[in-house]
Amino acid sequence: MGSPRLPVNARAILTDGGNEVLFSAANIWEIAIKQQLDRIELSTGAYQIAEAAIETGFVELPITSAAAAAVANLPLHHKDPFDRLLIAQATLEPARLLTVDPKLPAYGEFVTLF
Repeated sequence: MGSPRLPVNARAILTDGGNEVLFSAANIWEIAIKQQLDRIELSTGAYQIAEAAIETGFVELPITSAAAAAVANLPLHHKDPFDRLLIAQATLEPARLLTVDPKLPAYGEFVTLF
């Protein structure tokens, strides 16, 4: 939450007690893989990030077979498998997906670009 890379308006949404904040197991999985491949540098590991999210009051969204299968029905606006899974999960919940990835809003109004 203290990262300067997190936009102020995104921080406001995440800290608003009236919002239920979900995080996907796919987020943690992607962090773990990128750390192992030295593609991102973080001061803590994926397991600790997941624990901190839960302690903060965020709700973990598991990866279901329905979400995994729904990826096949998505247009190919984006090829990243993690992002495609997040789109499928947000569609099925339904939930709003917050992102800085300019390709994801092509999937619909439920995507908020920061």
